[in-house]
Amino acid sequence: MTDEEKIINKLEADGFTDQFKVEKKLLRSTTDPKKTYKAKEIKAVNFYRYEGNSDPDDMSIIYAIETSDGRKGTLIDAYGRYSDEETGAFMQDVEIQKKVSSKWKA
Repeated sequence: MTDEEKIINKLEADGFTDQFKVEKKLLRSTTDPKKTYKAKEIKAVNFYRYEGNSDPDDMSIIYAIETSDGRKGTLIDAYGRYSDEETGAFMQDVEIQKKVSSKWKA
């Protein structure tokens, strides 16, 4: 199991079960596509960055997202030169908190 899979499993166990993507300057739930959020309606309560073991270009970031109506889920993007420009621009307007705790380690 990769470190990313371990973190996703931990987040899901902690209630972050929805999955999100950014489309047309909005965060959209992939489990309920009618649910969309503006940047001011969500916060990233944590994030995790990873670099591939064999390829330094294989980088990703996982955001643990909470919405204004109580949904919790994850948003995953490539990190670095392969990142999605729309996701990166959207996340610049999102409140991001970083928790440093041993319970979040993979």
